[in-house]
Amino acid sequence: MDDFFPESQAPGPSDHGIAFAEAARVWARIALLSFGGPAGQIAVMHRILVEEKKWIGEARFLHALNFCMLLPGPEAQQLATYVGWLLHRTKGALVAGGLFILPGLAAIMALSWLYVLWGDAGPVAALFFGLKAAVLAIVFQAVFRIGARALGNRARLAVAAAAFVGLFLFQVPFPLIVLGAAILGYVAGRRGSRAFAALGHGGGKAPVLTDAESALGEGVPDHARPNLRRALVTGGAFLLLWLAPVAAILLAAGPDSAFGQIGTFFSQMAVVTFGGAYAVLAYVAQAAVEDYGWLTATEMLDGLGLAETTPGPLIMVTQFVGFLGAYRHPDGLPPLLAGTLGGLLTTWVTFTPCFLWILVGAPFIEKLRSHAALAAALAAITAAVVGVILNLAMWFALHFLFARVERGAIGPLRIDLPDWTSLDPTAAALSAAALLLALRFKAGLPVLLGGCAAAGLVLRGLIGI
Repeated sequence: MDDFFPESQAPGPSDHGIAFAEAARVWARIALLSFGGPAGQIAVMHRILVEEKKWIGEARFLHALNFCMLLPGPEAQQLATYVGWLLHRTKGALVAGGLFILPGLAAIMALSWLYVLWGDAGPVAALFFGLKAAVLAIVFQAVFRIGARALGNRARLAVAAAAFVGLFLFQVPFPLIVLGAAILGYVAGRRGSRAFAALGHGGGKAPVLTDAESALGEGVPDHARPNLRRALVTGGAFLLLWLAPVAAILLAAGPDSAFGQIGTFFSQMAVVTFGGAYAVLAYVAQAAVEDYGWLTATEMLDGLGLAETTPGPLIMVTQFVGFLGAYRHPDGLPPLLAGTLGGLLTTWVTFTPCFLWILVGAPFIEKLRSHAALAAALAAITAAVVGVILNLAMWFALHFLFARVERGAIGPLRIDLPDWTSLDPTAAALSAAALLLALRFKAGLPVLLGGCAAAGLVLRGLIGI
């Protein structure tokens, strides 16, 4: 394994002077501040870890982020896991990544209970009505924000358009969209094309803190050296932690039980969740609503609203999906207990693989980072993600604005078509106002969510429109 480390990258000292207890307090603080989706969460980590604490240099932080962008799963949580591992080995990874999840897990679980017990009550329903309009605006905003960064040439525009058409008109499975984009980018990169040259994350800004000035320094810690035996042992242990509960559930309850379906589906999701939370939600929403019948499209919007207003990764909305799926198909258990177990199972199989990817793959980061074809594959996936998110936005819009949406035929195509007589004018007006706030006036997340929630409460809860 020595060929991974030329002399200029000799292992550095493992004593960086950062106490584990102090790091745990910092990770808890980051977790409680992790609102606003992955971009906001990464910004919080950068401000605290690089600018304030000076624990890790700018270049190393961006290298780690590039690596996490190559992986399935929530990149912000994986970035926290990676830096925690770099600082304090496996226990650092578990604390940093675990604390990043914990506040969202507790908040979504409490709100899921509230939702099933009192979600139909007038004020609560009115509040969620307003949040749906805000979520719709946030998703469209993501299309423009990511598109502005990712679609810099015709090739990337073509990939985004093909992804949207494939999903919206032809119902191509989401994993095939990701795989096709990755193969296209990889082949283009191998042939030397610059069409999918990897996008940087530094925005052309001069480094705030050099690696040499940081607590970690420039050297590679001893535990960060690639080691095949350690990788196999770690990988085997986390595979067992991830898949053993799923196997036990399948044997005990059967593959057709709600718990069997939840464990299997979200385990599959964990290996195809490239492109960030919004891209994944298109896949999850359509499968959970149309294939499994765990919840309705409007309830999926409600869940996304909950995830937007709580700390932690946006993908925590999957816990809400698993909660409702098990609550409505309890397999003989009390519904609230079944929902709680379903939500916890979903979170377990969604996030356990994230630790696996980091702890096994992080030592090889330099090899991956320097591979031009892999970087091009990531850039192509990012371009496809724009089309995927646009499909999600259109799907949400149809189901929020119209009371009746049915699968219809236009020539050889079968797509979701609204019944125009079922248009909700209040939803349309509130959505238009939310889009104006988000896209024209660049309203922040608290203003957008708070304003729409208050408007929903007034329009539906007090006036009764």
